[in-house]
This record gives sequence, structure tokens and C-alpha cells, in this order.
Amino acid sequence: MSFLPDRRFLAIETLFLLVIMNLVLQPLTEPDFGWHLRSGLDFIAHGGHLPLLDPYSHTMPDWPWVEHAWLTDLLIGWVYGQIGSYGALAVIILFGLITAGAWWVAGLTARASGIIRLCACSLSLWVALPFLGARTQLITVLGMAVLLWMLQRIRNGAGLKIWQFPAIFLLWSNLHGGFTAGLFLLVLVVGSSWLMPMFTRFWPALHERSDEPPVAPDARRQLVAATGLSALVTLVNPYGWRLHQEILESLSDRFMIDTLQEWQSPSFETVAGKLFFSYLFVLALAAVCWYRRIEPLRWTVLAVFLALACRHFRNIPLFLIVSLPLLAELMQTAVDRISRVESVRRISSLRWVGGLTCLLAGLVLYLGPDHAERVWGAGVDPSGYFRGTSYPIEAVGWIHEHRDHVGTRLYNEYGHGGFLLWWLPEEKIFIDGRMPAWHIGDRHILRDYVRLNNGDPAELGILDRYGVDWALITKGAPLAQALGALPAWHMEYEDEKVCIFRKR
Repeated sequence: MSFLPDRRFLAIETLFLLVIMNLVLQPLTEPDFGWHLRSGLDFIAHGGHLPLLDPYSHTMPDWPWVEHAWLTDLLIGWVYGQIGSYGALAVIILFGLITAGAWWVAGLTARASGIIRLCACSLSLWVALPFLGARTQLITVLGMAVLLWMLQRIRNGAGLKIWQFPAIFLLWSNLHGGFTAGLFLLVLVVGSSWLMPMFTRFWPALHERSDEPPVAPDARRQLVAATGLSALVTLVNPYGWRLHQEILESLSDRFMIDTLQEWQSPSFETVAGKLFFSYLFVLALAAVCWYRRIEPLRWTVLAVFLALACRHFRNIPLFLIVSLPLLAELMQTAVDRISRVESVRRISSLRWVGGLTCLLAGLVLYLGPDHAERVWGAGVDPSGYFRGTSYPIEAVGWIHEHRDHVGTRLYNEYGHGGFLLWWLPEEKIFIDGRMPAWHIGDRHILRDYVRLNNGDPAELGILDRYGVDWALITKGAPLAQALGALPAWHMEYEDEKVCIFRKR
């Protein structure tokens, strides 16, 4: 029996919710947010018309752009445009609700009390902190949580309504290209559920000792049909089969995968890597101490998504969602066993409440009010907030006032592309987060961008090839030093963050 009955600890649950709120509400600092907002506003302005070619860059204007998050962008643009001066705050709240919803739904699948689920969600969200904010990938995280909840209900004997899965994927495939992760999860579960009866024929003890309810034969057959229909309805989108082609080409672009950080393996050199490996250590230690169940299907899903997270940095949130129910159940088991210890049982529940309340209150004070103030400032005055970040908002202000001092074809850094599409909507950019896998003939934009940033003067001809006549570059970057040494380029502006060069 747990010593933390849910309804008697309303104050603690409220404090946990405050912790979660502090974690899920994040300023709009995601590098790709700007181009998502810009495309959403433009979709609305053009009556929902999607452009056939890239409208935002001067380097790849003939690229047939497939916007795999067009419906999410439309939602972002609508929310941002409807609230007036509080549009940015509305978007922050929107993605906070999406994030909280994903972790809440995933927590529902855990065999644990409500307060333990909240505690597990808080810990998991803390690890996911580097991935939170206005990121369209969180749509896919929410979709994965919903799938896990539905699959658990099926394993527990709930009737399978086969139309529910295609309906989810019809919406998901238009909200974000990560629907492929959901299809992968379905295929993994279907394959494992069909293989399990084969293993039990050769190893009957596995069936007898398993703590996991098997998927009934009728449900397995319906799952196969639901998976096939779900894959089929993803073709119902503005781009048809080209959506799948674009996703496949992006996932198979070796240069992009080897270059961008989000496609690298996690390491202790990054904060996100340290948090992830610390989480794995805690989860493994808790499993060694308190996990004694035989659950082959759960093992399979956890092992596969752990391998994906260890292979690519960007997959860590998916593993956190998949492993959240196990974390909550291990925490519940630990609490139940500790509560049976005689010395612990002598401590009154009032002392437990007081101790936990003080601990959580301290955590809430640690996370805010400074964090809440930053989020509010980012929502109501984003330009003022960006002055305290590395984004070149001061340079943007100077450009607006001195447009005649710059050229017509801009060079910008990869991390600034989305930001500039938000704050300089009249300019076409050199590169942004949509474009790393784009290439036509000898124009491979990410490869050319990397060559330029090596600082080799021999590579500066790439600027001439793209007709670049002005550049906004981080102060002290190799390319800024190279241009500063050339008589053909003149520095028009400089601050603590960036320099602006113009070709004479």
C-alpha cells in the first residue's frame, strides 16, 4: 500500500503541476520557429495556397518545396495572428499544452498513482528540456503518446476500433512528417505480437511466466489491417506520394546526417547528452533494484527506441515518452517498498507531506519566478527578449533603418535563417532549417554553406556563384575574418553579436 494516497496530497500535486508548467512553457528560441511562423502567416494571406517552389531563399528558388508540417504552420500562423500583440505568448502556451498533453497521455499508461505519474513526468520533462519549446517535432511526440495509450488499451482487452488509427494518421501526416515514427511503432508492435506466439510454442514457460497480456488473435489481425490503412491514408495530403519521397530523401542524406548536430549521437560534451545518460543510469539502476517483470513486447519497444536515441540526438524525446510508463511504475514500486520499512512507517503522513511540500516549493522557486518572467517577456515583447540572446535582433533593427546600406542577396548563417524570415520578411535568405538536404545539380546548399564556413579564402567564390552581395555573420567567425581581409568587401555594421558586410 502506498503511503502517498492521491487525493490527500492536493498541495503536492499542485506544486508538481507548477513544476511541469515551468518546464513546458519556453520562449520562442527554436531556430526553425521563424520559418514555420512565416509560412503559416503566408498560407493564411494567400487563402491557404501552398507554394509550388521555395518562396523564401534566393539560392534554391527552383526547389519544389514539400512542407511536411503545413497544417501545424497554418495553426501557428492563425494563433499568432489572432491574438494581436500577445500572439507570441499564445504560441508559447499552445506548444506548452501540446508538450504537457504528450507527457500526460504517456503517463496514463503507467500502473501508478496520479502523484507518482506527475513526479515521473517532471523528471522526464527535465531531461527533455533541451528539446522543448515551439518545436513542431512535439506534435509527433504527442502522436506517439496517443498511440502508446491506444495500444495499451488493446493489450488490456479493450475493443479495437480499426478506424481510429487511420483517422489519427490522416491528421498526423498533415501536421508533421514524424508520422513515419508512428507507423514504425505500429509495425514494431504488430511484428512483435505475431512473433510472440511462435516463441511460446518452443518455450512454453515464457507464456506462463509473462506478466504482459498477449494480444488476442483477432486483435492482431485487426492491427495489421489498421496499420495498412494508416499507411495508406498518409497519402491524403497536399503533396501525395511526394511527401514520403521527401522524407525518405532527407533521412538518407548522408552529408546532412554527418553534419547537423541533431543527427549526431548523444555525448557528454552537451547538456542534453549529460541529462540523457544520467536518465539512463537512473532508469537502469531502478530496474535492477525493483523491476522483476517479464514483458517481451515492452522490452522490444524500449530496446529499439533506445537504440534510435543513442544513434541520433533528435530521437531522445521519443525514447523519453516510450520509457515514461516504466519510470513511473518503478517509482511506484520503490515508494511502496520503502513504505513497508518499519522506521519509515513510524513517520507520520503529515511529516511526509511537509517534507515533500517544502522540497517541491523550493524547486518551484528555483525554476521561477525568473523563468516565468522570461517566458512572459518573450511572449509580450519578443524583440526585447531577443536582445538578451545570441540572435541578431539589434542588427535587424539597424537593417530596417538603413536598408539602402545593404545589398539585395543576403548571406546568413544556418541558425539565423528562420529568425530572419520572421524578423526580415521582405528579405530572401541564403539557408535555413528547411534546406539541409536540398540539392539540384551542383547546388548542394548545405555542402556549400559548410565549405564557406571553413574560412578558406579559396571557397569564397561560392558567394559569387550565388550572387551574394551582403552578409550577416557572427562576429569573429572565420568567414567574417576572411571577408574583413578582402578589399572587395566593406563592414557596414558591427555589434557584440554580428557583423554586416557589403560588397563594394
